[in-house]
Amino acid sequence: MSLHRGSPNRRSRHAEVSVNPLFARPSMESIPKNRLARRPVDPDVAYQIVHDELLLDGNARTNLATFVTTWMEPQGSRLMAECADKNLIDKDEYPRTAELERRCVNILADLWGAEPGKAVGCSTTGSSEACMLGGLALERRWRKRRGSGERPSERPNLVMGVNVQVCWEKFCNYWDVEPRCVPMEGDRFHLTAERAVELCDENTIGVVAILGSTFDGSYEPVKEIADALDDLQEQKGLDIPIHVDAASGGMIAPFLDPNVVWDFRIPRVASINVSGHKFGLVYPGVGWAVWRDEEALPDELVFRVNYLGGEMPTFTLNFSRPGSQVAAQYYNFVRLGFEGYRAVQQECRDVAQQLANDIGECDALETLTDGRELPAFAFKLADGDHGFDVFDISIRLREGSWIVPAYTFPRNREDLAVLR
Repeated sequence: MSLHRGSPNRRSRHAEVSVNPLFARPSMESIPKNRLARRPVDPDVAYQIVHDELLLDGNARTNLATFVTTWMEPQGSRLMAECADKNLIDKDEYPRTAELERRCVNILADLWGAEPGKAVGCSTTGSSEACMLGGLALERRWRKRRGSGERPSERPNLVMGVNVQVCWEKFCNYWDVEPRCVPMEGDRFHLTAERAVELCDENTIGVVAILGSTFDGSYEPVKEIADALDDLQEQKGLDIPIHVDAASGGMIAPFLDPNVVWDFRIPRVASINVSGHKFGLVYPGVGWAVWRDEEALPDELVFRVNYLGGEMPTFTLNFSRPGSQVAAQYYNFVRLGFEGYRAVQQECRDVAQQLANDIGECDALETLTDGRELPAFAFKLADGDHGFDVFDISIRLREGSWIVPAYTFPRNREDLAVLR
């Protein structure tokens, strides 16, 4: 079933669009929306049609709902345009682009405390794909540990908080893994060590810890979760790895929170993902998946493809895509360096904390978080009858072109509606 439905058999006044944006030219044919026209049109006219169709999109620069990068320096954008025709998968034809991808993986591994020369990784189309790959590696390692003793009735499970991004639900659905989600309770909005360990057993492939929840911007206590899993292994012999979904926090914590131990400095952390198109400061879509060593990434998941002139190792869910985002990511690493990234992320956090403070001073509003971890925060209506709700606020802000999402929290806290 198509996700994009049309009504090809129903004729209406909306079925066609005018091709002339300035002057009426009755002899000119109309352009159908849902089928190809018989003849080509002038490129400027085609551009104007598509351009005008997009005018009603939201303004990316005023979209406070997104964590995704909405501005880059012109030099970075120029590099992306120059690499748009390079197929990243063709490493034999474009070896320098492949080399930049390798360097980016090494830079991230170093930033996340990996042992020099040990980590392996790859670029992806975003953190969702990177999470899928991280989950696959956890599942395959579990099967290898179970060996021939695995019973047909056994089903692997994955422990995580209910606040995880939807890609983890997709992973469990697509690969038949039982999702064991810790619900929110009271003022606890993410996973804790105690609740994680309660759900672990011999069929647990891993625990997912979120470094920067999209619900409120908070970090989950990765070190505490790892310590609790160390105790569990000592007591019951269960060796359960951690995948850190650092889609946002992976490019915040190394620069602003060096004392927060969450990465490969923790032996139990097997893999980490990050979105290069979030606080990596690249236009979408690019993500990164890094494993602490080759043992953490089962070799049978890596395909060696004899294609387009040479044998290439590949571990992705897709194949062809442009080299643009990889080139732009490496540009940012070269351009900003550690101190440049630190300055950008500090400015983001300062703005978030100032906004949270100002909003917290409004009598009708109450902040849940204050931007001290991710440069994002959640706030709700204070108790009382105000005659409006957070959804009304979101709509009113949108009238001024500001996009601020309003939503309810997940299971056990559906009563809590917030803006972020």
